[in-house]
Amino acid sequence: MVRLPSTRRAMVLLVVASLNALGGLDQLLPPAWSAPDDPAKLEVRIDPAGGVRAVATLRLQAPPGIVQTVLTDYAKWPELFGVRMRLAHLERRDDRVLTDLYIKHALLPGERRLLCESRELPDGGLVTTLVAGDFKRYHRTWKLSPDGSGAVTRAEFELLVEVDTWAPDWLMAMELRRNLETHFRILRERVAERSP
Repeated sequence: MVRLPSTRRAMVLLVVASLNALGGLDQLLPPAWSAPDDPAKLEVRIDPAGGVRAVATLRLQAPPGIVQTVLTDYAKWPELFGVRMRLAHLERRDDRVLTDLYIKHALLPGERRLLCESRELPDGGLVTTLVAGDFKRYHRTWKLSPDGSGAVTRAEFELLVEVDTWAPDWLMAMELRRNLETHFRILRERVAERSP
């Protein structure tokens, strides 16, 4: 039997445990960030072209207009996430908004800049794309539609992100899942605060 130094053995165990956890990322367990009657679903996968793709469906207890208002309150975007984030600049143009964000990731040293452009979708929702920064790719879409009576919103979320980093995609996928679960919980709370 080959004996590894204890530090190396610990690193090997961490990688094996992480890979096992990654294999279970898309198991359909009731997410902690969803409501009891919500058929919420979140899938996080490594994208073959690099980076990570996340797809989610949520049911929010408010009309689409309220959800749209929360998602487009750009000055308060840092409050919608569980990571440290600061808004350095916000610029509103005709049909788009530029946001210059600096994000502190738990896995990465320093801050990562994300300069992005957001456009509202005509039928409800938001598309945010990378303009510049410390990302290779960033494209996020929220599609909102009334579910049933119109007092509930079906929110479809898709994100393709690739940070310019040394960290492997499988590790970024695990961190992204954790961050999105927190983001969806906070979003649900903010929507409930504005809902009648």
